[in-house]
Parts: sequence; structure tokens; C-alpha cells
Amino acid sequence: MTTTHRFETENIEAGYDGTIILNDISLVVPNNKINVIIGANACGKSTLLKTMARLLKPESGSVTLDGKDITQIPPKKLARVLGLLPQSPIVPEGITVADLVGRGRFPHQSIFKGWSKKDYEAVTEAMEMMKITELANRNIDELSGGQRQRVWIAMALTQQTDILFLDEPTTFLDITYQVEILDLLTDLNRKHGTTIVMVLHDINLTARYADYIFALRQGKLIAEGSPSEVITSELVKEIFELECNVIDDPVSKTPLVVPKGRYHVHV
Repeated sequence: MTTTHRFETENIEAGYDGTIILNDISLVVPNNKINVIIGANACGKSTLLKTMARLLKPESGSVTLDGKDITQIPPKKLARVLGLLPQSPIVPEGITVADLVGRGRFPHQSIFKGWSKKDYEAVTEAMEMMKITELANRNIDELSGGQRQRVWIAMALTQQTDILFLDEPTTFLDITYQVEILDLLTDLNRKHGTTIVMVLHDINLTARYADYIFALRQGKLIAEGSPSEVITSELVKEIFELECNVIDDPVSKTPLVVPKGRYHVHV
């Protein structure tokens, strides 16, 4: 399922209640890649993702998919191309894993038809990919944080979209679950060619898993490129105001940020 969709923003400004958070951001999302948005807290990462996903209307500028403003694309049609996993999604009360995952098929269904063979196959494949098949009949409320996150991602996968947005999919998870979720998303990207755009806080996990990085500082896009281009000691200091050394990760051979705390620098 290798795609050629062109997703881009042009000179967007966006914010909340008249306060501008994003300033003149123009970018093109590389197809079939894992793209990560990084930056310090409150720099506009989630605001950018929400604006790109049409959850937030920009004050000016445009967000386009294949040259068409996304505000002009019918919601159901857009949902067949673009999937979204927001931060802290609300769990419907009393719903089972299988029922929640199945809701991802909504964009492909009509009120006049029941479930098709393709619908059932999509749910089965997504649950197998996220390794939650054995949880199908469990109530969402009974699951751990890591299990819930896999269920939400499975629901997004069931949409079978070419583009997937995820807002901090590893937040509040321990390191084992973080690595597992990112490995599973990498499986999705490599198996189906899904274009992934996500917000991550951990810069070293970003360096390991990202093909392409967008770096924000105070609402502006200040750097973009491969991990080796963006994760340098100079740019990390500019993005996060953090003194550090950047070395080669001994496992992945990607950049590894080693912070310089005041108590740990030996002259």
C-alpha cells in the first residue's frame, strides 16, 4: 500500500482564543516515512498536529492534501485517507476491545449496509498486528495503559488509511511499552508503507525511530531533516535549551543525546 499522497502546510498560523501558537509554518510531509515532531513543552507540537488533522482551524494559511484544502474534503472521505489518534482519547463506557477496534471501520460503511467481509478482515488484521486478539472480549476499563494504547492504535489501523497521525502515543507508558508501541508502528510503516506523523517527547527514541524530524521552537519550525541532520548538540541546545553531547547510539547507530547536568560534568 505504498502511497503518493502529498500532505503539506503553507504559512499556517494557529492557536486558541485569539492567541497565536504557530507562526508561519510551511512543511511537506515525506511519503511512506515515519515523521516525528519534536520540541520543548508548549512549543506548539500538538497544536500543529491538530491543525494538520483538521481538529483546529488555522487563523491563516492552508493545510492541503493532494493540492486540495482539507476543509473542502468531506469528513468521511478524509477519514478514509487520514487516521488520527489524539492525546488521552475518551473511552466509551462499558465497551469491549473488539467493539472499539471495530469503530475504525465507520468511514468505509454506509447506513444501508451491514458489515462486509473486508470490515471483519480489517479488524482481525489490526488486532493481530497490535497483538491484542486475546483481549477481544475484555472490557477496555480492565486493561493496562499499554494494552489500551495498543487497542486505540488498532482502531486507527482498522481505518486502513494511508496517513496516520498520533499525538504522543507513548506518553505515560513505561519504557518497555514505549519501545513495543514504536516497534509496532514501524512494522506498520514497513509492511504497508503507511505515512506516519507523530509527536514524541523522548528525543533519543525519536532519533531511533524517525526517518524525518520537524523541530519546533516557540511556535516556529526551526529545523527539519533526518535524525543525523537535526539531532546535533547545537540544534538540541537551540530547541530545548539543553547543553549536551551527541554521540553514536551503540545499538541503533543513530544520534544519542547525553545531557550535561550541573552535577555530572567532569572537567
